[in-house]
Amino acid sequence: MTTASEPIRWVRVGTSSNQDPERAVAEALAPVLEMGQTKLAILFCSPAQDLSQVSRLVKQAIGDNEVIGCSSAGELIRDHALSGGLVIWALGGDGFNVTTGFGLGTPEEGLRNAAAEAARCIERVERKQHTLMFLLADGLCGDQMEVVRGAYDVCGAHVPLMGGCAGDDMALQSTRQIHEGTLLTHAVVAAAISSDAPMAIGIAHGWQPLSEPMLVTESHGTTVVSLDDRPALDVYLDAYDAPAEVRENPEAFFRFAHTRPIGIARRNRTEIRYVYSADYEKRTVTVFAEVPQGAMAYLMQGSCNSVLEATAEVCALAEESLEGHPARGFMVLECVARKSMLDQEGLLDASLRLPTVKEGISVGGFYTYGEIARTDGAGGLHNQTVVALAVA
Repeated sequence: MTTASEPIRWVRVGTSSNQDPERAVAEALAPVLEMGQTKLAILFCSPAQDLSQVSRLVKQAIGDNEVIGCSSAGELIRDHALSGGLVIWALGGDGFNVTTGFGLGTPEEGLRNAAAEAARCIERVERKQHTLMFLLADGLCGDQMEVVRGAYDVCGAHVPLMGGCAGDDMALQSTRQIHEGTLLTHAVVAAAISSDAPMAIGIAHGWQPLSEPMLVTESHGTTVVSLDDRPALDVYLDAYDAPAEVRENPEAFFRFAHTRPIGIARRNRTEIRYVYSADYEKRTVTVFAEVPQGAMAYLMQGSCNSVLEATAEVCALAEESLEGHPARGFMVLECVARKSMLDQEGLLDASLRLPTVKEGISVGGFYTYGEIARTDGAGGLHNQTVVALAVA
């Protein structure tokens, strides 16, 4: 029930690692429901949980207001990561209007039409001064860049896009999306959020160019065929002085490529593409999202320290764009490849220290199979990156 002391607008995060669905939902919802009317609840849930039961129970508790979510590859709260857990990120009060939608795709057709269908919920939202489209997509269904294109087709250039691609704890078999208590797959779910006060996006990755810029002379979707008219795999292996095992063994290549992404030059930033496989006969490399033919590309380098620094600064980058308003809460979406890199070095807990976030401010999110963040220009799909949403 709303009380006289309730703030006009709020963001809250609840969490649980309990494997019993009823207890997990009760624990995670407790700090949310005490705030009063919830306009939107977003679930980030491990596939180790009973997703069907969890999503049904959350929708039951939230009632007529909006619920979306997805399966994850790890869950995030303010100061550490969960494994097998549930995070509920919610906003409410009188300062927001929210509508949600979903669209279904197929592995053959991809998700562009699904993203457009989901994003049409923006046509039903009562607009306030600031509007943002939030998207959660199947992380294993075609070229992820098509999700950005589909949402852009509907929202246009003036509505920022933010979101992530669902995970399945690195099983790489099937991810789930949640809309109003119903489980979906090969889908995009969306929330159009319109707000009295600003909402802003921060993007950071910590990678730096190792090479000079190279022309992508041939590519087909997510497969890079040649760079500067040389076979892409040869360029990649030679630039990083790859050992013999990496030049012959797909599993060794996968481990090696984990910390050696490709960067795509955009007008005002470099977007990262995660390299995950090589074709030793065709001498090509495959990444998680489109590398456009004719683009300028870099081979990138980084370290655990640079990854930690990017995570530490991303909330501050988002808050800087709030037009002087203090942040009421943050959402942080981070690539699972960064999680794996830090986990191998025993530094995972250190990655979630957010020194710029004031005590008492809610933070929640999940580890993704791709990050969506578009404020201007082309592109908007990222890998091995961390993005943050700041809500004033």
